[in-house]
Amino acid sequence: MQRFKRFIGKQVISENLKNLEKLGTFGVICKNFPESLDEFEEIELSVASADEGIVLCVAVLEGKVKRIMFVQIDKADPDACRPLTEEQLIKLLEEYGERLVSYFEYVTQ
Repeated sequence: MQRFKRFIGKQVISENLKNLEKLGTFGVICKNFPESLDEFEEIELSVASADEGIVLCVAVLEGKVKRIMFVQIDKADPDACRPLTEEQLIKLLEEYGERLVSYFEYVTQ
């Protein structure tokens, strides 16, 4: 997760965040995008296969990235989630890490 720390506090470029075609090149699908990033908002992105139920949650406060977190969604209760195990996180970052860094480089300044 150290590789994502440099994006904390960076301004989100709203226009880039809404470019769904470009976001697809990074292997992310926006599950929840707020109308405005003026106050506190949480953006949910799918980053792995739907079967895995892994979501990247990006908390944004006043247009700036405040928190980046990966969670596992409970298939039986989609409102429930839990943090990834260390093994799951390592596997995810091995597969998607570079694309996610590129994603954050694209959507922040």
